[in-house]
Amino acid sequence: MVTAARAGKAPFAAVVARHGALVLRVARAVVGPVDADDAWSETFLAAMRAYPDLPEGANVEAWLVTIAHRKSLDIIRAARRRAVPVAEVFDRPAPDRADGRDLDLDDALASLTAKQRQAVAYHYLAGLPYQEVADIVGGTAAAARRAAADGVAALRRAYPKSPFTEQEDR
Repeated sequence: MVTAARAGKAPFAAVVARHGALVLRVARAVVGPVDADDAWSETFLAAMRAYPDLPEGANVEAWLVTIAHRKSLDIIRAARRRAVPVAEVFDRPAPDRADGRDLDLDDALASLTAKQRQAVAYHYLAGLPYQEVADIVGGTAAAARRAAADGVAALRRAYPKSPFTEQEDR
């Protein structure tokens, strides 16, 4: 059996180290911070199984983003099918978050449509061109560009600390 390293591809551990943070950012943008770790894990489990068959010149980053997108959608679909019992319903998580998450940003991202959130994540966080974003989410490159632009505009309105807004101290 020919290993990935002998075939000219990087070892899979190096792929995880190089692209792990990107996949996590994409997963967080698609499924939210609660399920992002599960999407990340599912992405790399699926990628590990398929990696030996990946052609040597393939765009690994786009391949992983595509897998992350599909695994994230699987998590969303699974969550819709099951009820989650809770003892008490809270409006918001406690404000003293130890994990450092910005809850206003979470809310701003949640206010976007799924297509806008995905287009913003795949283009601005993953750095994919609009044609590849369209290939992942469906539609045309122009529609992906429009969804990303609308998403950024909505983030600018809903989240004043957005990295997409002009900073006055520059």
